[in-house]
Amino acid sequence: MRILALVPGGIGDQVLFFPTLTTLKQTYPQAAIDVLVEPRSKAAYRVCPSVNETLVFDYKDRNSLADYLNLLGVLRDREYEVAIALGQRWTVGLLLWLNGIPRRVGYETDKSWFFTDTVPLKPAQYAAQMYHDLTRGLDIQSPCPPVSVTVPKSDIEWAEAEQQRLGVKDSGYILLHGGSSQLALSKGINKIYPAESWGQIVADIQSKQPDVPVVVLCGPEDRELVAKLTAHNADLKTVSPPDVGKLAAFIAGANLMLCTDSAPMHLAIAVGTYTIALFGPTQADKLVPPGSDKVVAIQSPSAAIANIAPVSVLEAIWRG
Repeated sequence: MRILALVPGGIGDQVLFFPTLTTLKQTYPQAAIDVLVEPRSKAAYRVCPSVNETLVFDYKDRNSLADYLNLLGVLRDREYEVAIALGQRWTVGLLLWLNGIPRRVGYETDKSWFFTDTVPLKPAQYAAQMYHDLTRGLDIQSPCPPVSVTVPKSDIEWAEAEQQRLGVKDSGYILLHGGSSQLALSKGINKIYPAESWGQIVADIQSKQPDVPVVVLCGPEDRELVAKLTAHNADLKTVSPPDVGKLAAFIAGANLMLCTDSAPMHLAIAVGTYTIALFGPTQADKLVPPGSDKVVAIQSPSAAIANIAPVSVLEAIWRG
């Protein structure tokens, strides 16, 4: 049996989809499960053991007819029996229908003509649960498992070596990630908490817990923010994990994760690190598991994440 899951979105969306893949693998242990994701998200599957092959397609690109025909050929060669589509575009259903996939599962909308099985779309709930609802289209009644990842041993060893290099292996550390993707910014979604506010938070932590280092995550799109933070605080340490597995491993070793709504936040939740996450233009109740005792979500009083007062974050830190 071959199953295809079409999962547009970034790495965070993929991590939120992992519980659905877990349930599919548990229900069909002999099945080969493939995913079709955007190029930027392929790296997420380094930490997902449920998937056999990760295929890429830029859903958001202005794809030509030739692009779609090429994708049609790639999928047809694999002879999938089941397809699950996370996106809501009618063209996705058409693509699956043209491939002759017998069972096609998607959300129930006014454009879900080409799906054989549909489920109600309930966007007000936690996103991982909303994604998991798609399994109902296959008559699976299992509850949604928690978001989790499987980190390769080599990535754990890398994280331990980095902790040793930074001198934080014995002391423990607080990990800070204040960035967001440039794609979100290009859409007018600013999830970056100001460096000045982070600076106040870090200064308070260092005054009260001088023996616990603060380490800042620096990804390819975080350099400007990290530069501002380190320019005013020479005691800050930085780390740049080269892939998702090593990022997850380093997050797993932290005493506390301070972050905004981002892929590292979802990884922190997945590995069970105590997390304080800041939300502005996005809604925490859709992105944080309900009832979790390891995640504190701080929602801005407005759509601007900058309107979260540093004192609110500090209260959450010292209360925890």
